[in-house]
Amino acid sequence: MIKKIQLPLTNKNIAQLKAGDEVLLTGTVYTARDAAHQRMVKKLPLNIKGAVIYHTGPAPAKPGEIIGSCGPTTSARMDAYTLIFLHKGLKAIIGKGRLGDEASKAFKKYQAVYFIAPGGCGALLADKVKQSAVIAYKDLGCEAVYKLEIENFPVIIGIDAKGRSVYR
Repeated sequence: MIKKIQLPLTNKNIAQLKAGDEVLLTGTVYTARDAAHQRMVKKLPLNIKGAVIYHTGPAPAKPGEIIGSCGPTTSARMDAYTLIFLHKGLKAIIGKGRLGDEASKAFKKYQAVYFIAPGGCGALLADKVKQSAVIAYKDLGCEAVYKLEIENFPVIIGIDAKGRSVYR
């Protein structure tokens, strides 16, 4: 059964999620990739308490579109930043692929979750974005930080708040 979650996440709905659960997310997420993470670690451009960061770098939107293709990027590249941001109150990351052991353990420590978005489906995922706006680092182009309003965005729980992982 697919679970529907309204963002922002609460401790109650995080506690009910299990590794492997299929979820549809609706609400606000923020994008950030490698270059944005390097800047964010020095000074956060948004309040990340309770937030969700999506590891993606959206392609430019074509005329009449809200956003271009926005599939997930490999989250392990941001492992060092994940530890810092979870400590500061981040509640979830959306990305793809296995994380390092230390980052994986941090989801249990900070009662957060790692959502896996389907790779290779950037155009489909773009259809789930209802609003998009650059909120920081416009000079980074597709790696700028975007605020996205998503609706029924499909993900799988990769790591839950109890530390269970689909990769084990």
